[in-house]
Parts: sequence; structure tokens; C-alpha cells
Amino acid sequence: MTTTMTNKTSQRSVSNGVTLNTKPAASAYTIDATDRTLGRVCSEAASALLGKKSVHFSKNQALPIKVMIENAGKLHLPARRTKGKVYTRYTGHPGGLFFTTMEEMIAKKGIGEVIKKTVDGMIPRNKLRAPRMKNLIVIE
Repeated sequence: MTTTMTNKTSQRSVSNGVTLNTKPAASAYTIDATDRTLGRVCSEAASALLGKKSVHFSKNQALPIKVMIENAGKLHLPARRTKGKVYTRYTGHPGGLFFTTMEEMIAKKGIGEVIKKTVDGMIPRNKLRAPRMKNLIVIE
């Protein structure tokens, strides 16, 4: 009886033309950030990291898609945005609330860190967040 079940399931997967345990090949997605705003570049990168632009899209898998953002230094950032945007973090201890402006973060860590933090905020907060963020490469 078990052999019959195995045959039926294997026939089903073959007749549908779908192989169940296949991994899609690694692919690359390049975004040119020249004269584009931060939000538009990062939302496109987040969409690609989630796999929405892939044929193999699945909510429960991190697809092997490398997203490269090129010319990050040529990103259009108005002075009002860099001075006005404030990043907040809290250590959990009394008096442990820290503020950093975008201008300070760019000076200390570079524009790549700002882009990574922005894309990170657009990815769902679950177990797949870290593996997806590892596939983001920012080239300044």
C-alpha cells in the first residue's frame, strides 16, 4: 500500500510539471541610485529582496537574490531631510534613550548604513529578515 501512495505522489508532481524541492538559482538585481530619492530606491530594493520580482516568489523562503545599490553617494538627499531625520534607539536602562540625526550617521558610518537601515525598516519582522538583509550590497 505504501508503494502505491509513493507512486501516486510522484506521478502527481511529475504530471503538474513542478518539482517540489528545487531551489532557484542565485540571481542579481542592480539599482542605480543616481539622482533618486532615498525612499524610492529603498522600496525597490526591499521589494526585490522579498522576491516579489521573481517567478519563484514564496512568502516562507528567503530567495537567493543579491540586490546591489550602485552610486549610493549620488543619492538625492535634501539638507532638510539630513538635518531633520532623527534615528532613536533605547538601551532598556534608565537614561538610555539616544538620538542620532541622519547627518551624523552619514558622517560616522556612511550613506550605506542609512540605506541599510531604511531597507531594514521595510522588510517584515520575522525569521527571514536577517537572511534577506545579508543579500543587500550597497556600493558608494
